[in-house]
Amino acid sequence: MSTEADVNDTVLLTLDSEACIGVGQCELLEPTVFRLDDDENISVFVGERDLLRPRAEIVVDKCPSGAIQIAEKT
Repeated sequence: MSTEADVNDTVLLTLDSEACIGVGQCELLEPTVFRLDDDENISVFVGERDLLRPRAEIVVDKCPSGAIQIAEKT
């Protein structure tokens, strides 16, 4: 979980399209970042892939398949 120092950290999200099961929870939480593709029935990035750490942790935690992960920006 995040500490106070982490709250303003920006992290990069990754999406494993093979693991995605198309629930769309990510789109509900972050509609400017994710969209459920109607043809493939999997989530895709539609915006910037980076979020503040607390928001990213919520999206990762709520993804039922574990397809979304945090990759630290270098």
